[in-house]
Amino acid sequence: SLPQALNGFVLVVTSEGLIFYSSHTIQDYLGFHQTDVMHQSVFELIHTEDQPEFRRNLHWALNPPHAPEGEPSSEAGKSLGSSAVIYKPDQLPPENSSFLERSFVCRFRCLLDNSSGFLALNLQGRLKFLHGQNKRSEDGSVLPPQLALFAISTPLQPPSILQIRTKNMIFRTKHKLDFTPLACDAKGKIVLGYTEAELRMCGTGYQFVHAADTLYCAENHVRMMKTGESGLTVFRLLTKENRWKWVQANARLVYKNGKPEYIVVTQRPLIDEEGGEHLRKRSMHLPFTFATGEALLYQSAHPLPGFPDPFQSKGKPSRSKKPSCSHGGRSQKNSVDPSSLLGAVMRQDKAAY
Repeated sequence: SLPQALNGFVLVVTSEGLIFYSSHTIQDYLGFHQTDVMHQSVFELIHTEDQPEFRRNLHWALNPPHAPEGEPSSEAGKSLGSSAVIYKPDQLPPENSSFLERSFVCRFRCLLDNSSGFLALNLQGRLKFLHGQNKRSEDGSVLPPQLALFAISTPLQPPSILQIRTKNMIFRTKHKLDFTPLACDAKGKIVLGYTEAELRMCGTGYQFVHAADTLYCAENHVRMMKTGESGLTVFRLLTKENRWKWVQANARLVYKNGKPEYIVVTQRPLIDEEGGEHLRKRSMHLPFTFATGEALLYQSAHPLPGFPDPFQSKGKPSRSKKPSCSHGGRSQKNSVDPSSLLGAVMRQDKAAY
C-alpha cells in the first residue's frame, strides 16, 4: 500500500485544525494509534512554539486572522473555531495553483522512547478542497467545501540502521492510569502469546510482572504519573507459556484536554543476558536484594498468609493451578486487596518461578 511505501504518514487537516484523516503508519513514527488522533485537534499534537507556523500553513494566503484581543495565542491554538474563516470558492485561488503548495517543518508529540518527547516532521503537500463534510452555517445553509491540508509527514532525521533493525520487534501496549491493560498491538500478541481479551481480563497488569521487578516498576509508574514519563524500565513479563520475557520499556502519559487519559508503553524484547545485566546493576542501587520475593515484604516482620515462601518449594515445585482472574473481591483467607501489588503477585502461578 502507498502509505507503507513512504517513509512517513499521510495527514489530512481541515481549515480549522481538525485531523480529518491519518494513515495507520502514524503509529510507527509518533506512537499514537490512528484512532487516537482522528477528529482531534492537530494542535494537541504540535509543540507550542510551532503551532503558529502550522496555523499559518492551513490558511490559503499564509495569513490567518489573529486571535481575538486579550486571548493568549496558545489558547487560540486549543480552541478550534477562533482561526476558522469560511470562504466561498470564488474568493480562493484555483485548486491547481502553486500558491496552495505547502512544505514546512513542525515538531509533533512523540510517544516513542528515542524522541525526547517530540519529533520534527517535514510536511509536504498542498491545500485542496475537502468534499463530503456537509457542514452548515449558523443560518442552516450548506457550506461550500473548504480547503484542507493534504500532506505527507516525514521525519527530518532518517532512521538509523539500529532503529530499523530493532523496530521490527518493538511492540506497544495501552493501559489505564493504574496500569490495567486496555490494548496490545499485533507484535505484542506474538511476543507475549496472549489475546487482547486475556490481557484485559486480569486486573491491574502487575500480575504479568515478575515479583522481583514489581516494586521497581511501581516506582517508575509513580514517576510517570508525576512527570509524564517513566524513563527506561527493564523488567520481566510473564508470557502465555508461563515463561519470563525481559523487556526494555518506556511508558508515557497521553493527555486529553489537559488531563492524563491513558498510558502508552513502548517495549523492546531483550535477550536474557541483557536483562540479567540490568538486574545486576539495579540490585547495586538498592538496600535489599530484589532477586527473591522478600523485597515485597520488607516492611512486614511476618510472612503474609497465602504468600508463597520463596524457600519452601526448593524440593518439588508445587504445580498449582493457573491463577483465575475472576476473584474480584478480597478472599476470606486473607485480607490482601487483589488490586494491590502483593495481591497481583499472589495471583500468579507459582510454577512460573
